[in-house]
Amino acid sequence: MKKRTPAPAPAVCVPPPDKSLTIRALLLGAVAEGRTVIYNPLFCGDTRSALSCLAALGVKYSLSGNKLTVQGRGLRGLTRPRALNAGESGALCRLLAGILSGQAFPSVLNGRGSLRGRPMARVAGPLALLGADTSTRRGRLPLSIKPAALKGIRYKMPVASAQGKSALLLAGLYARGNTVITEPVPSRDHTERLLKYFGARLTRRGRAITLRPGPLKGRVLSVPGDISAAAPFMAAALLSGRTLLIKNVGLNPTRLGLVKVLKRMGAGLVVSVKHNGPEPSGEILVRPSALKAAAVKASEVPSMIDELPLLAVLAAAARGKTVIAGAGELRHKESDRIKSTLALLKSLGVKAGESGGRLEITGTGRFKAAPVNSFGDHRIAMAAAAAGLRAEGPVKIAGAACVKKSYPGFFKDFRR
Repeated sequence: MKKRTPAPAPAVCVPPPDKSLTIRALLLGAVAEGRTVIYNPLFCGDTRSALSCLAALGVKYSLSGNKLTVQGRGLRGLTRPRALNAGESGALCRLLAGILSGQAFPSVLNGRGSLRGRPMARVAGPLALLGADTSTRRGRLPLSIKPAALKGIRYKMPVASAQGKSALLLAGLYARGNTVITEPVPSRDHTERLLKYFGARLTRRGRAITLRPGPLKGRVLSVPGDISAAAPFMAAALLSGRTLLIKNVGLNPTRLGLVKVLKRMGAGLVVSVKHNGPEPSGEILVRPSALKAAAVKASEVPSMIDELPLLAVLAAAARGKTVIAGAGELRHKESDRIKSTLALLKSLGVKAGESGGRLEITGTGRFKAAPVNSFGDHRIAMAAAAAGLRAEGPVKIAGAACVKKSYPGFFKDFRR
């Protein structure tokens, strides 16, 4: 009887810490009472912009090894800044706008690069309903905020937006009365989870979130790996037929849209929760799989908004036509991600189109070797890198250095 050859051990990926959680933990720690200790924070362009803004607001912090300590100043303890620059971080800019709306001093939020072209009126408008005194330059940065008395409101969000929702909740900490926000569909809930962890009086009933104003208390937390940073390696494993084990990755249910859709497409994915806390984390095992087309509902898009370019690449390698509804929000990212995703697919020889935020992608199996443009968008550059594993030759990515925004070591890890 022949001995069975043991299966080779899977390749292992440990993604960098979650950027969304790092930024939120920094902001909440800054306005909490007492000390907040953040283990395993992410250091990248966006989080360095967050630290720069906090320093300008009088917040002291220290770094020791893999531990970042923030000395909270309480809700009313921030000081008037000379200048605030959110860099290219839309999350930082919009969330910080919520906090600044409740301060007793005026401030001006600015940014650089692609952030200066992104819409701010969609945050400034709802904040004004709470009584915030804000103004923009034709709906774009800079965003000027003057002191104002805030009042709680009931607000139905026209589109699901985690950043818009978070800005309102953070402003609600300073309001008189409760703030109630109803989402059309659930978006990522990192802000709600961390607010509760920091002691905020927050409840959810169905799609309605209720926040009662009040102080926060500093906490100790550890940031798990970023599933958006793990997603390119998940895609690469599926495109190259490799087995991959992703360790210490965040498994927040509102961020698992890509995993759910890929399972429908036939991907062999096994998710194991190892740790619970304010945020669940654990492992994802990726096994070689033949993919087939799927239909993606608009209600699924918020839970995978950052991973849609990768899904488009995987759909292009699948059998059949994949339809993704409700992708219009992609137009308001670091690039117009509908346009840049379609440009990437076209360069790779894939038939794809869009109408009214509905993407249609016809699988081709393999891709052409071609130069592609990242459009300065880190998600597009990562999707192009994954696509290169199924291409007939080299895929050269123009502007690939944009990955430093969220994952400075991406290409080093990808080559390994």
